[in-house]
Amino acid sequence: MARGGRYKVPFRRRREGLTNYRKRRRYLLSRKPRLVVRKTNRHIIAQVVVAKPQGDVTVAGADTRVLAKFGWKGDENNTAAAYLLGLVVGYKARARGVKEAILDIGLHRPTPGARVFAVLKGALDAGLEIPHGEDVLPDEERIKGEHVAQYAEKLKEENPEAYKARFSRYLQRGLEPERLPEHFDEVKKKIAEHYEKRLAKAAAQ
Repeated sequence: MARGGRYKVPFRRRREGLTNYRKRRRYLLSRKPRLVVRKTNRHIIAQVVVAKPQGDVTVAGADTRVLAKFGWKGDENNTAAAYLLGLVVGYKARARGVKEAILDIGLHRPTPGARVFAVLKGALDAGLEIPHGEDVLPDEERIKGEHVAQYAEKLKEENPEAYKARFSRYLQRGLEPERLPEHFDEVKKKIAEHYEKRLAKAAAQ
């Protein structure tokens, strides 16, 4: 361990690899809400957070388990689910008066096309204004799960048993993985219709 008169012990959350305080300071100085995206082994979490003197206040938030409400049968930790989560949280934030935000991916590596940027894409399509570079967003085919569908179709032909094992969760939920892009479009439409109706109703009051 480093020692010396000038050595400063990092804050606990920095030592535990949970918070980058230099980034956090820049976020706070922007005075804008943050779209906070985090991943676990099974789910993706997104929240729109506003910094207050007493601490962060969550304006809108959800994790990918909320997608079951709209009939989602796919994986809850893939790019398609990340996008749909961003769509949900983006609409929820707009319903609570948030129009713009900045992206906070914490200590996640900013790899172009990553799931954290799929969440960003969903929030953008929901109508939030968030500064970003177009090159970091995953393409439409990947968001819809075209690569998963193509792989599933090929595996089903070459090795049916491996297909059943690899996509057992999809099949248990009643979804053939080859239909993932079509299913994605159906769920996306349900989410958009649900929240657009709520926004229109609120605007009319």
